Amino acid sequence: MRVLARGVRLAILAAFAVFFVAPLLWLLLAPTKTDQALVTKGPLSFGSFHNLAQAWSHLDAFSEHIYRGWIANSLVYALGATAIVLATAVPAGYGLALSRFPGRVLILTSTLIVMIMPAASLVLPIFLELDALHLIGSVLSVILPFAFFPFGVYIAYIYYSTAVPRDLLDAARIDGCGEWSTFWRIALPLARPVVALVFFFSFVADWNNFFLPYAVLADSSQYPIQVGLSNLLGTTPSFNPAVGGGGQQVNIFRPELALATLLAVIPVAVVFMLSQRALVRGLVAGAVKS
Repeated sequence: MRVLARGVRLAILAAFAVFFVAPLLWLLLAPTKTDQALVTKGPLSFGSFHNLAQAWSHLDAFSEHIYRGWIANSLVYALGATAIVLATAVPAGYGLALSRFPGRVLILTSTLIVMIMPAASLVLPIFLELDALHLIGSVLSVILPFAFFPFGVYIAYIYYSTAVPRDLLDAARIDGCGEWSTFWRIALPLARPVVALVFFFSFVADWNNFFLPYAVLADSSQYPIQVGLSNLLGTTPSFNPAVGGGGQQVNIFRPELALATLLAVIPVAVVFMLSQRALVRGLVAGAVKS
């Protein structure tokens, strides 16, 4: 009976693994084939590295190297906004966790409410605010809204409320450290794990954000990679037959689109690996010896 139950469990896990892993394998192998081979050959067959190089050549040459510009724009938007988040969210979480001041509960409640609101529901008021400040179409129209990250404040608040010993901070104050010096010299080094988490979540949220840049940017050369990929899919006859009947023909096919998607994932994967390493180092360095 146990053998049968284990076999059923393994079969279910294998089915789920195939369901989720097979599309990833197809995406990895698609750039190595020609557009025709994607249709005629097996979905998980390997083409050639020559086809991969040719797919990159076509993708890179598309619309005067605009794909590189989309990647660069995403890095500017995500890294710029994440830098502001780290400079504001971590100190804000520290202040909310360890200070008592009028309005503290209201700020915490507002942070929780905004954190659980759908991001799309804030696009219209943000658009109107940016329009009133004449920032629509500028780099700041993306970076400033991205820098509003209440989830980072909440993570820092939880960490400082539960993981940092207050006696250690009190000892620093007794030794003559002011509040800013206590935060900078004691609390912030101990919070390296949460800094890594805030960095990772903020960067990924900014990198994957589609709706806000789509609403505030009109020039395709300013698009981040997510909006650029959507625009590329919408103008490719293989995915949108409505554009294939006439007008300007777009020389981008399925292997190039698969490669574009893969390359768009690489920065997130790199940030994930770096954040994991920083998290482990921070946990070891932030341990309190007894």
